[in-house]
Amino acid sequence: MLIYTLTLNTAIDMNIRCDGLNPNCVNRTSLTQYSPNGKAVNVSIVLHKFNKPTCALGFFGGFSGKYIVDELTKMQIQTIPCFIDDITRINVFINDGQNEYKLVGKGPFVPDDKKAEMLALIESLTAGSYLVISGSLPNNVEPEYYQTILAKCKNKNIQVILDISHPILSNLLNYQPLLIKPNDDELKHIFGFECKTTQQVVSALESVHAKGAQNILLTMGDKGLYFSNGEHIWFCNSVAIKLVSSACAGDSSLAAFLSEWLPDQNNIATAMKKASATGANVAESDGLGLLDKISTYMDKLEVTQIK
Repeated sequence: MLIYTLTLNTAIDMNIRCDGLNPNCVNRTSLTQYSPNGKAVNVSIVLHKFNKPTCALGFFGGFSGKYIVDELTKMQIQTIPCFIDDITRINVFINDGQNEYKLVGKGPFVPDDKKAEMLALIESLTAGSYLVISGSLPNNVEPEYYQTILAKCKNKNIQVILDISHPILSNLLNYQPLLIKPNDDELKHIFGFECKTTQQVVSALESVHAKGAQNILLTMGDKGLYFSNGEHIWFCNSVAIKLVSSACAGDSSLAAFLSEWLPDQNNIATAMKKASATGANVAESDGLGLLDKISTYMDKLEVTQIK
């Protein structure tokens, strides 16, 4: 079972820690870390850590794009890059000891011939496999590009997992993706559903299923997560941590869930605990961190069926 991942807007994440952040003066950093990134790139990295076969696709450009491909190669993660001329973005996350600041770039320009090249790469993927599409769109890649990708996947019997925050997600449900992973903010902004009570969550998930989603993993940060397969709904709580950086936490949760849930779509309770534990372990770290507390956190979690 091979899980491909597609990151249209890859990035390097630069995580910085400092003792306070003051304007109009030199702020000395106490720690700076660089990591290959982009939401689906993170999914591949975490899947690889869980010993699941994965292959990362994406647009990569300039010195920063080369760095990401080189780092993935060092990790022995299979990569199918589509190289562009413009420079892959560098996102900056600053923790000053009290607050977290996120500086996220828009992304490079992707010319039309490179968009066509990526579509050809997707057409060459193994039929019957899985493709995780995650993250934002770079310059000159229109939202309708997602629809072209999903149509090609449907023709090749490639099951699609979607983790995107663009409003077009609502239209993409017409392609009946295997799984979508919205958070509570995305469920509100894209579909118009509040998720402040359990009954609101149940109603929202039922409505999203009716639009075409086969399965839904709803992450809600420190409020836990829900999973629905269209017939039953489960809830998993969260563990208390000290937040360092929320970047990468959702991507890691998705990878952890998939590592247990695919291909049989069983082990739901274990998959949810692993997702919640992994997200927490990453959120208390710079970047992806060491992923060394997952088993400990899983023992503290409980999954309950609410429908």
